[in-house]
Order: sequence, then structure tokens, then C-alpha cells
Amino acid sequence: MGTNDQISRQSGSDGLDELVGEAQRGDRTAFEELVRRTYVDTYTLAMRLTGNEEDARDVVQEAYLRAWKGIRRFRGDSAFTTWMYRITANASYTLVERRRRRRTTQLDDVDDPIDRRLDAQPDRLAESSAGLEHLSAALDQLPPSLRTLVILKDVYGLSHEAIAEELGISVAAAKVRLHRGRKRLRNLLDASEAQDGTRRSARAV
Repeated sequence: MGTNDQISRQSGSDGLDELVGEAQRGDRTAFEELVRRTYVDTYTLAMRLTGNEEDARDVVQEAYLRAWKGIRRFRGDSAFTTWMYRITANASYTLVERRRRRRTTQLDDVDDPIDRRLDAQPDRLAESSAGLEHLSAALDQLPPSLRTLVILKDVYGLSHEAIAEELGISVAAAKVRLHRGRKRLRNLLDASEAQDGTRRSARAV
């Protein structure tokens, strides 16, 4: 497979629009083809977000189930793969949060507080799930053009040159937009963390 084909597969913009339209009209075969074409990237993303093969498989299954149920609401404001990215991030957060709650419940049944501290590390798990939630929410707030740049570079690891070629812009423009997208994403994440800190302080009073 050539470089251009790899880029097109990763960005999800090559030949998927027609399949999306057919899937929105209820064609399961078209949706299965969408799954086939995007599965590798979706699974790779799930692995990066969960760090576990079994969890990643569960996330992918849930993500495509959500995508099938919501395909008619997909308006095409962004690429289908960008939409799948958000769904996968949300599914990853749901799984991590569910595991955290389950772990906390199990720890409540343990009598020895020392075992409870050593075994679970709930703070780390809580931070992980909260981080996924904040990242997903922040990405949703980015303009589609900036969100696509951030995802292509920081999620799929494409070079500036590959991104520029895929989007039909100059390398300089790709770098400028990526910087702008990262800066806005960081501001959104900082604002979200500040709000969380305010809520924690309010609860502590």
C-alpha cells in the first residue's frame, strides 16, 4: 500500500461518504464495510486510550454499536473517522469510569484499609477516567478544521507533510493550524481542570 493510500485510510476521507449515506438509509452491508475500512485505526486509538487489549476490543465493539445506532444523526460536518474518534473516546471513558466504580465498590468490602490503599490506587484510575472525559469534551469544542489537524498529528502520528498533502494545504499552514489547535485544546483542558478544582473546593467547604 502506498503512502497516499495509507494517509487516506487514516484520515477516513477516501470513498467513505457514499458508504455513510447508504448506512444512513439502513444498509447494514455498507456499515459493515465502514467498519472494515476503519477498524484498524479505531482499535489503535482504543488501545492508546485504554492501554489494554481486552478493554480496547470492548471499546471498539461498543463504539461501532453506538455508531450504528447514531449513524442517521451524523451530519457530515467532519470526516466519518473524526466522528468515530469522538465516539471511541467517549466509549473509552465510559469503560474506564465503570471499571473505577467497580473497583471502588470491591474495595468497600475489604476490611483492611492498608490493603485498600495498596491494591487499588483509585486516585490514579479516577484521574485517568477524568482525563478521558475532559479530552473528549475539549475535542468536541474545537472547530472541525483544527480538530482534524490535532487528531491526524497527535493521534495518528502523521507528519506535517502528510497532513498538508491530505488536506490540500501547505506545510506551513498545517504547522500554523496545528499550533493553533493545540493551544486552543490546552486552554479548554486548563479551563475544565480549573472548574473541577473550583467544584472540589466548594465541596470541601
